[in-house]
Amino acid sequence: MSGGIAIIGAVIVGFALISHRVGPSMISSPMIFVAAGLITGNRAFDIVDLGLELDAVDVIGEATLGVLLFADASRINLRALRHEYMLPARLLGIGLPLTVAATTGILALLVDGIDIWHAALIAAILSPTDAALGQEVVSDPSVPARIRQGLTVESGLNDGLIVPAVALFLAFAVDDEDVASAGFWVGFVVRQIGLGVLLGLVIGAAGAFLLNYSERTQSLDGVWGQLAVLALAITTLAATIEAGGNGFIATFVAGLAFGHVSDHAEHLGEFTEDSAQLAAAVSFFLFGNLLLGPAFDHLSFTVIVCALAVLTVARMVPVAIAMTGTGAALATRAFVGWFGPRGLASILFGLLLLEEELANADELFAVVAWTVALSVLLHGATAAIGARRYGAWWNDMPHHEQAEMPESVAVAEQRRRKG
Repeated sequence: MSGGIAIIGAVIVGFALISHRVGPSMISSPMIFVAAGLITGNRAFDIVDLGLELDAVDVIGEATLGVLLFADASRINLRALRHEYMLPARLLGIGLPLTVAATTGILALLVDGIDIWHAALIAAILSPTDAALGQEVVSDPSVPARIRQGLTVESGLNDGLIVPAVALFLAFAVDDEDVASAGFWVGFVVRQIGLGVLLGLVIGAAGAFLLNYSERTQSLDGVWGQLAVLALAITTLAATIEAGGNGFIATFVAGLAFGHVSDHAEHLGEFTEDSAQLAAAVSFFLFGNLLLGPAFDHLSFTVIVCALAVLTVARMVPVAIAMTGTGAALATRAFVGWFGPRGLASILFGLLLLEEELANADELFAVVAWTVALSVLLHGATAAIGARRYGAWWNDMPHHEQAEMPESVAVAEQRRRKG
């Protein structure tokens, strides 16, 4: 195992040495880490065997997703978003549910023997987007700020918002005998959602308040302040799970509360964001090394068609519908629709399929794995060139035409996840 850890460390150091050059190219960091994991796994050179059982991978995945949810949510400026919410609200309020519905229909149509709840569960798992997989799209200044902000906010919020749907569809998929009872629904709302929201609000806001007070009284050391924010995210996750609530909802809400209440959320959250980035890199490596390799056993024409349909039809059509009536150009709708990459949230939610030992779990996880793998490849390869071409189209447009289009509306840009 120590040899495997050394190789992961070497891959991270190696990528760091070329990271600045990789940014604007057709190669992304997730591509490199997934490829490194796959090449060193037992389906290729078999030189990294971490000896991790599914339970251990699941713990790593839960911690990673919890910290990512907290970090993503803490970057959202709720004050600014109140005045600039239209595009992300449409993408989340209309586009996200339509994406789940469209993906459910595609899976039910293409996958033999899949029931509606399993299809809905996979659809919910595959719905969150990950802007870090197409970093150039949300960082290229030639792309209108409103479009970059819309994609950033969407990817920052949708993984947290989809958690209740994943939990609900999972309950139906495992055929919980209590699912039809009133007690189940009361318990689901109170424990999974209510307790998660309550603990997230209390822990996130209280942590921010205490750190604010400590800073004002000059009792806080800068390093420990940053460490405290990471501990706050992990504490929220663990405490909520221990209490019987949904830890992912709690960490997401805690991040929102912390970012809203903290006087210096950006500075104090830097270490948490860096830790999340490191955990994400390791998670992509583990995905390639432990999960994508076995998915080759279930690779088929149907799986590839499903993955491509999820990344295109099930994303682009709902986005086009969601943006109807906004006055946005066709090029903008296509750009926003295509750049909806699936990443870490889908991988980590997908582990629930294996953890719960659902019928045909391996085959269902293969759909998730190959959708993410194709997204890492396709969205990573097209992000830089897509952003440049869309930005060139926008900047070549006469200024008087730009001024009449919704893309030109000025916004206070939200901070984005490091990629």
